[in-house]
Amino acid sequence: MSEVAIIGIGLHPFGRTPDKSGQQQGAEAVRRALADAGVSWKEVQFAYGGSQDAGNADALVNELGLTGLQFTNVWNGCATGGSALHAGCAAIASGEYELGVVVGFDKHPRGAFNPRPADWGLEDWYGELGLMLTTQFFAMKIQRYMHEHGITEEALVRVAEKAFRNGALNPYAWRRTPLSREEIAQSPLVSDPLRKYMFCNPAEGGAALVLASAARARRHTTKPLWVRAAVVRTRRYGSFEVFSPSLAATVTDAPTVDAARTAFERAGIGPEEVDVIQLQDTDSGAEIIHMAECGFCAHGEQEKLLAEGATEIGGRMPVNTDGGCLANGEPVGASGLRQVHEICLQLRGQAGARQVPGGPRVGFTHVYGAPGLSGVTLISR
Repeated sequence: MSEVAIIGIGLHPFGRTPDKSGQQQGAEAVRRALADAGVSWKEVQFAYGGSQDAGNADALVNELGLTGLQFTNVWNGCATGGSALHAGCAAIASGEYELGVVVGFDKHPRGAFNPRPADWGLEDWYGELGLMLTTQFFAMKIQRYMHEHGITEEALVRVAEKAFRNGALNPYAWRRTPLSREEIAQSPLVSDPLRKYMFCNPAEGGAALVLASAARARRHTTKPLWVRAAVVRTRRYGSFEVFSPSLAATVTDAPTVDAARTAFERAGIGPEEVDVIQLQDTDSGAEIIHMAECGFCAHGEQEKLLAEGATEIGGRMPVNTDGGCLANGEPVGASGLRQVHEICLQLRGQAGARQVPGGPRVGFTHVYGAPGLSGVTLISR
């Protein structure tokens, strides 16, 4: 099995770009990644990519060049980027290819996502109760979690406050205005206990990586970043996930737990060795839940860690240093690769004002998507 390196990263700014299509934003991210790697599109042997609302990813060849390469579309909800990276790593690890691109992009209409129950194997009653509107589901999930583990609304506020503070340091972020604790805590209640500034927004943007085998990577850089593990897992019976029509009598671990545990086992390291962390924060509560599900703390410990500043850029376990989904918004296809882009900047020491001190060596990313699947990667220098 070949080692897999990341030798190029590219990002199109997230937010709203009315003069560009989603595919054009994805193509720009690829061009930036290729330039960063010092390779041309003609040299690329394969690509994996996806979007939800911005068209087929393989159509990017119309923008990038008709070279005849293998290009496979990937669609896995909010875990699309993590799934594309997993596929790209497998293609190189198998020995079939030595150089490839993974890309995600999207351009969502304004307003909440509006999925149809039938598309997810659900009956109409689920939508009629309002649960297809994911703000309702995530609020219900964090409310139950807060009750079981002693988490207060103050923790939700702290997560959002950190996100917007970090986003203000990120030139690629959509929301770049810090918000005070009072502004967040007093913002309109959307779905109890989550308020307006505790949710991310559907957005636009693109992200891309250039992957290479070890031998090919060393032709282009003396400091490649290594993908130590890339894992995608779906839900088991008994886990309570988005678009779950019921709650089992006996609750089992979430797919995030399975994905994170497997990634750490494959990489041969533990959570305590991770220096910088990216977690899916569709809302403030999601980041809190995923801190424990990924193994970085015990359930219920989050309140204390947030109060101590442990998850801040200068803390002992920095989380979502680029502002996460809350500050960047979520173009579904691009979100997971945006996380990897940030980890790569941090490990290279190129994150500017939001750089984690001490020369971080290991980074972790986690995405979570409907109808209950998670993608986790571990990256080191």
